[in-house]
Amino acid sequence: MSTANLEIQKNKLEKIKLDFKDSKYATGRRKQSIARVWVKKGSGKIYVNGKEMSQYFKRPVHQISVVRPLQEINAPNSYDVKCKVKGGGLSGQAGAIIHGLSRALVSIDSSVKKTLKKNKLTTRDSRKVERKKYGHRKARRSFQFSKR
Repeated sequence: MSTANLEIQKNKLEKIKLDFKDSKYATGRRKQSIARVWVKKGSGKIYVNGKEMSQYFKRPVHQISVVRPLQEINAPNSYDVKCKVKGGGLSGQAGAIIHGLSRALVSIDSSVKKTLKKNKLTTRDSRKVERKKYGHRKARRSFQFSKR
């Protein structure tokens, strides 16, 4: 059993080393998440926090949404992407990666800006969680009314 634990620990320590020296960098934000994104010409591999995208985002909805900027410009296998994301939940992190990836693609090739802007991928989604108010159960939901 101890050898199995050692193998698991080695796999955790064994992060993917990527060479992104001549790449473009952009920052994306959504809710509480901040994504740092590096993009370069390549074969279409996407890495998030040292893992492959399919390992980091288990839900197919998140995987599809992260690849969306590349599909909009008809280049899903043309660029390699490396992301470091922190804060928030998985949906917020996926949104931050979309924003950062779109901005990085625009910095590489300014001709794709029109397509990405039309699909609202370059604009930061400014919606945040509304704060809870006193005298309410949530931000807007009141307590259940009792007549007596």
